[in-house]
Parts: sequence; structure tokens; C-alpha cells
Amino acid sequence: MDRLTSLIAFGRVVECGGFSAAARRLNMSVTMVSNHVQALEDRLGARLLNRTTRKVSLTEVGKTYYERSSQILIDLDDADRMVGALHATPRGTLKLHTSLHIVPFLAPVIDEFLTLYPAVSLDLVVGDRMVDLIENDRDLAIWTVSPPDSSLVSRRLTPWRHILTCAPAYLEAHPAPTRVADLAHHNCLRYVFYPYGDDWRFEGAGGKPETVRVTGNVLTNSAETLRALTLSGRGIMLAPSFMIAGEIASGELVRLLPDHRPVEFAINAIYPHRHHLSTKVRSFIDLAVERFAEHRKWMTAGAGDEE
Repeated sequence: MDRLTSLIAFGRVVECGGFSAAARRLNMSVTMVSNHVQALEDRLGARLLNRTTRKVSLTEVGKTYYERSSQILIDLDDADRMVGALHATPRGTLKLHTSLHIVPFLAPVIDEFLTLYPAVSLDLVVGDRMVDLIENDRDLAIWTVSPPDSSLVSRRLTPWRHILTCAPAYLEAHPAPTRVADLAHHNCLRYVFYPYGDDWRFEGAGGKPETVRVTGNVLTNSAETLRALTLSGRGIMLAPSFMIAGEIASGELVRLLPDHRPVEFAINAIYPHRHHLSTKVRSFIDLAVERFAEHRKWMTAGAGDEE
């Protein structure tokens, strides 16, 4: 039998003065209470209670055992209450992983979160590649594509699309592409972690999918390097909408093939477990959901979406 339940049953018999009263307190049968006490005595190899038809009393050994075991149960209740209190209010260290190019958008969410929950500190790691959250001791990742590991839990924060773009200087030296297939003849600046490799994917009229295999003289894991090279007129970039919205608005970059939308992705909150999610993680995700929803137009600016 479960040892903890047996301890509780024994304690209730002592406190209530008998098996019947203890059974009513515990919502058990008298037989079950008796079996638990008997299992405890068998385990210890000692009699804890003197039983008569009229009353139950502690043996000398039982008295000592009751004093120690009741204190253990009190300590356990205190520990449960402490965990409940800690779980009710976000506290501790939130270990977060995200990619560099969404930090400017995520930073205001982090700032608000730390203001709302001063008992929480932040351990933020930024990288270009999604990491193993458990192996790298991360509570949560905010990432621009769905995780490859199907065992992870993913909560969608906001949709986003790339923008096909280049600088006006590039168009002064090269003809503007008029169809997706034309991109095969341009210098396309490529991001290592684009999910489809060198096959750039688009949605044409009526949502018809179109794909083109691209080439170019730059392949990198640095989105900022691609952005800088695109601004200098070096080539064509498939850029995250939230990364270049300002440059599109100012005219430093121009949008190409506006009738063909790059495929949709989503920024996701990714975490290892659905059950017993800590309050700090749940609170951060809930806040991110609210703020990303409020600023969704900013996330899709220039991408042709009406969300």
C-alpha cells in the first residue's frame, strides 16, 4: 500500500480516537483504514495501536512514531503550500532563446514582463539556429518557424511573410524580375536557415504555389549581413517583413513581384512540456500573445496582408 496514505490513515485514527471516525474523515471504508494501519505495522515490524472493542490507544512505540510522522506530514503540507505560492506568482529565472532579427520586436515584451513581475530575472540567449531546449536548459524559445521536433509544444503568436526586395541601385544595373522564374537569373542573397533551402516558394494568383531554384554569391546565417548587402545593391533578398518594414516605407528598398506572396510562416512560442508549465513561462507566453496580436500589422507591414 502507499506509505504516505498509510501514514495519514494512522494519524487520523490517533486524532479521531478510532477507526470509524477516521474512516469518515478520510472518506474511506473502515476496512481500508484498518488495512493501511496494518500495512504500516507490518512494514515496521511493531505494533503501533492497542485495539479493544471500545477504544484505540497508542503503544509506546506508536506514541514516538506518531510524534515523528505527524511532524513529517506537517512539513510536507508546508512544502506543498510553499510550492503553490511560488507557482501562483511568477518568480525565478526565465531562460529564453530567440533569434537575433526578432529581438527588436521582442524587447518591449521583455521589458513589460520584467516590470509586471519584478521577482523574475531573465537569462536570454540569442542565436541563428534553433537549439535543443532541454539539452541547453531553456524554458522557452520564441522562433520564426515551427520546430522540427514534434515532441515540443508550439503556440502560434503571429503570422508573418517574407518580402522579396532589393535596393533601387540593384535595379539600375539589372532588369526587374516580372515573374517568379526570372529570379533564377538574378543574384539572390540566401539565408542558410530558410526552410526550403535554395527553393524560394511563393503564392501566385488564387494562391497557386510557385517555386524557383535560386543562386547567388552570398550564403550566410547572418540575416543582418544579408540586409546590409541588399541595401548596398548587391542582390535580391527574401527578407522577413518585420526586419525591413522601415526600409520599404522609406524607399531604401523596393518590393518585387507584389502579386506573388512568399509563403506564410508564424512566430511561435516553443516549449518542452504542456503539463505543469511554470507560471513564469505561462505568463510570458500570454503577454507575448497579447502584444504580438496588437502589433500584427507591424509584423506584416509591406507584405500585402490585411491581418
